[in-house]
Amino acid sequence: MRVVLDANIFVSALISDKGNPARIINRWLAGEFDLLLSRPIIDEILKVTGYERIQNKYAKVRENRLEFVALVEENGIWAEPSETIDIVSADESDNRYIECAVTGNAQYIVSGDQHLLDIGDYQGIIIVTPAMFITLLDSDL
Repeated sequence: MRVVLDANIFVSALISDKGNPARIINRWLAGEFDLLLSRPIIDEILKVTGYERIQNKYAKVRENRLEFVALVEENGIWAEPSETIDIVSADESDNRYIECAVTGNAQYIVSGDQHLLDIGDYQGIIIVTPAMFITLLDSDL
């Protein structure tokens, strides 16, 4: 199964090793699904984890963000989009996740972002919350 994770999943997993985002990352690392990446997704993770307010509040983020991103870059499957998609008008940057998913033939996008979740699916790619994705993994799809 090929999956695109929203930056908010990575950031949440980096902040806390508890909760569904961390469980998702651990299950990816265990080989339960393939993670699709693109440069804009990595750039978003670096941008958010680089915010001063996040760095000041979460020492774990400050100390581990670059190592974590390197792990993701080395173990994910790169799917650099060649086309621009404009389906999420409320937050244009969310289109980068859909572009990566289309390019990489993903089955799922996992996000906590309501703009993406409101779409539901795009060209057969299902957009789900972290809790829904854990349920899917648990059902052995």
